[in-house]
Order: sequence, then C-alpha cells, then structure tokens
Amino acid sequence: MAELRRTPLHALHLELGAKMVPFAGYDMPVQYGLGVMKEHLHTRAAAGLFDVSHMGQVILRGADYKAAALAMEALVPVDIAGLGENRQRYGFFTDAKGGILDDLMLANRGDHLLVVINAGCKEADLAHMRESLAGVEIDAISDRALLALQGPSAEAVLEALVPGVAAMRFMDVASFESDFGELWVSRSGYTGEDGYEISVPEDRAEALARALLASPEVEPIGLGARDSLRLEAGLCLYGHDLSTDTTPVEAALTWAIQKARRTGGAREGGFPGAEVILAQLANGVLRKRVGLLPEGRAPMREGTQLFAGETDEAAIGEVTSGAFGPTLGAPVSMGYVDIDQAGDGTALFGEVRGKRLPVRVAPMPFVAANFKR
Repeated sequence: MAELRRTPLHALHLELGAKMVPFAGYDMPVQYGLGVMKEHLHTRAAAGLFDVSHMGQVILRGADYKAAALAMEALVPVDIAGLGENRQRYGFFTDAKGGILDDLMLANRGDHLLVVINAGCKEADLAHMRESLAGVEIDAISDRALLALQGPSAEAVLEALVPGVAAMRFMDVASFESDFGELWVSRSGYTGEDGYEISVPEDRAEALARALLASPEVEPIGLGARDSLRLEAGLCLYGHDLSTDTTPVEAALTWAIQKARRTGGAREGGFPGAEVILAQLANGVLRKRVGLLPEGRAPMREGTQLFAGETDEAAIGEVTSGAFGPTLGAPVSMGYVDIDQAGDGTALFGEVRGKRLPVRVAPMPFVAANFKR
C-alpha cells in the first residue's frame, strides 16, 4: 500500500491523543479523548475544530472571473457566472450519463474562481479540469491547510482572533490578514451548524489551531463525529450517497441546479449529461434519495436492503449512510428507494442480520440547520 499522506496538523493530532485511521489516502483523526458521541454533542452545543486539510483547494483563472466561470459551467449544471462576488455555492461534476463525478464548493473571488474538491477525488477532478478547461489556468494549492470551526460558539471564537468574520453571512467568502498570515474564510461547513472553513498557510496552521483550541468553547473533533453531524444535517458523502450511478435529480439535489442552467434558462444545458438531467427535471425519476428513521436503537448502516413489506422478496431500495444520531438520541439513515415508496412517513423494512426491522421515510435534515442567513 502507498504510504499515507499527512496533513500539516498531523503532529498536533497525535499530541492531542487522536485515534488515527486511513481516510482518502491520508492518516486522519477519527476521534479524540472525548469520543465520537461527546464530540458530536459538543459541536452542536459550543464549537468543534476539524482538520479538513485533505480536501483539495484549486484556483481557476481565465481572462477574468466570468471567463473562468463560463468555462467551468461546461462541467457542472450550476450557475457560476451569475454568482455574486465573494459568494460561494455548492455544485457537482456530472458525466455523460448524468452521474455525479464529485461534489464541490465554488467561490467567486473577484478575479478568480476558488474550488474545493473532495480528497478521494482530487487527482481525478484535477485531470478532468485540465483536460476540459481550455484557456483556463488551473492552480492546485499545495501550501495551505484547511480547518473548519463549527458550532454556535464559532462566530465569537473566530471573531476574537480574526476581527470582521462575524459580519459574514452563510456562504460568504472573504480574505483576512491575521497573525496567522492571509486567511481565506468561508462561512459554511458540513455539520448543519453555523461556522467557518478557514484556509491558512500550512506553516501557520498549527498556530491557528492551537489559538482556536485555547478557547474553552472549542474541542478537536474527528471524522467519526463529522460523519454523524453531516448525516443528521441530511448532507451527502461522495462515494456513499453520491456516485456516477446517481444523478442530481435522483439525489434530491435539484435545489443546486439554478434556473439559468435549466430548460428555458439563460444558459440552458451545456454540461455533461444535460439531456438526462433536464429530462428528469421535467418528467421525474424512478428512485430518490430520502431520509430514513429506523425504529429502536440499532442503526441501519450502508448496504442495508430496504423492503416495502415484511415478507416481500424484492428490495425497493438500499441504505447509503447510517449511524446513531446523538442529537436525536436515535439512529438515522439515508438511502435510495423506488419513487412510489419515497413519500414522507412511508413505512418500510430494513434487513439487519437476517431480520426485517421497521423504518420510515422522513424529511431531512433530521436536525434543523443553524446557518446565519
């Protein structure tokens, strides 16, 4: 096996007693001394610090922002050219069949486009962009770390170190000069809580992390709680809830396809799989991603087959993510089911260790978002 990569905070994770695991080619902390349950609840109550430096940060430059944005629109069904300066939005690369190659964040930084991509897809995404974006300079950032500070106390904690961040709204992006070098800050995250993602020069990342952790409100949080937090928030994990076998419409991500890119829009189609995706927007789909609430305390995890009846032979769906939801005090899952079984409140059964256990379709998010609009 190839040697695992390390983020600039690797030594700090070990110092803090993290349990390390392989993740997307990196040696990453899955939990610290508090344990997954307490880390999750602490993030909901105060603030959690996550190392997300394994994610890819990429700058795209054309003749101007609009040139880079229009070039990128050939790869994603998202309105990037119409994105306001210093604003960010969610999107995804699609393939010729309408499948999802990766999901990503896109930010208008005035004279360039900043893209954040998933760790496990970094090399493929970069190759895809370099192959497809003629006339666009593609700069994969390799000298910056990425931290996420999430939770209701995040604003006060970061404002004390970086004055001005409190004025940002959800999905704003901005640059700040600080004691830790130039920070690229977005008011966003992957937990459903208010918070920030902070790109920092790698040689200042540990100092910033220590300064944030010096606050009694902040605890280090690992991948375990990151997963349960995003699941309660109804957020997808690429490679599990999203893949080349799922379209954005099946994945219930139609909110991320703006009017300008839809049929009749100013820049209709023009992205890979447009014929498939636009037809699904018009005519519907045969299956859909839904929230699932199992009865009892046992989680229904990825791969659990779903059935309409207790004795039915044919599965009507499958769980793609599942865990215990500490905020709810109950298990939560999401998965894909046949469209006629996708209505909220639909009673289904999941097969766990040979037994059919009841589960019902439920709206997401399971825990209301606390974003600062």
